[in-house]
Amino acid sequence: MSSIAIVGKGAWGTALGESLRVAGHDVAYRGRGEASTALRSAELILMAVPAQATRGVLSEIVDAVPPDAFLVVTAKGLETGSMLRQSQLVAEALPDAQIAVLSGPGFAADLHRGLPTAITLATQSSAAQELQEMLATPSLRPYLSDDMIGAELGGALKNVIAIAAGIAIGAGLGESARAALIARGFAEMRRIATAAGAREETLAGLSGLGDLTLTATSEQSRNFVYGKTLGQTGAPPRGDGTYEGASSALAALALAARLQVQAPIIDTVSALVTGTLEVPDAIDRLYGRPLTRE
Repeated sequence: MSSIAIVGKGAWGTALGESLRVAGHDVAYRGRGEASTALRSAELILMAVPAQATRGVLSEIVDAVPPDAFLVVTAKGLETGSMLRQSQLVAEALPDAQIAVLSGPGFAADLHRGLPTAITLATQSSAAQELQEMLATPSLRPYLSDDMIGAELGGALKNVIAIAAGIAIGAGLGESARAALIARGFAEMRRIATAAGAREETLAGLSGLGDLTLTATSEQSRNFVYGKTLGQTGAPPRGDGTYEGASSALAALALAARLQVQAPIIDTVSALVTGTLEVPDAIDRLYGRPLTRE
């Protein structure tokens, strides 16, 4: 049995915690503003907060994290402005921490019901196998990788592409258009990630293509629903909600520009999210691009 603290009480953090509790671990939650007793005794800390909240939450908990604890980030997004990945934010705040990334195709509702979920666990720690065994449960199967860049960029960029897929369905463009956007969007993800130092096989795995397939095709996906609503109404969904693709779109576009990678789908989604482009014009922009080789 391991002592595990989960920072964040959203759907994904709660589902992970319940899965780990059923597997026999001692699990405690630490919501924002709460005391950090659970963190001080934890062997493993799971960061399950939205990507744009990570920096602020880290500043709250930095003094309570044990020096020998594993810190695993689960958010899939790039920080707006800095373009930093989640593990980079952790390394900034906790330079000596053992850091890992949990990414891949998984819905909280499925994991909560005990349905099989396979994900990527990316870390460069020498204790990677120990962490893998700690996180494995009857319903959660983590596959090891040492490509943290690929795992994180796959998870972050696929959210932006999922918005594009949702727009296609919401605007009535049909399944063929969605499939084309998924395929061309995956090509953008691969170009950006490999230019940043990731391996192609990581993008072709669970945390890239696997997660993109799930997120761009399911009504359970918040990012897909965001895009679908935008495609139907010309406006994003009303009310509160975490839409990591919308939050990360500008950072993804800036990263592509810095790496000198063409990303027309990400560019178009960024313009839609910021309100500088309307859906009909976005469709014309994408489908009016010059013909070229695949």
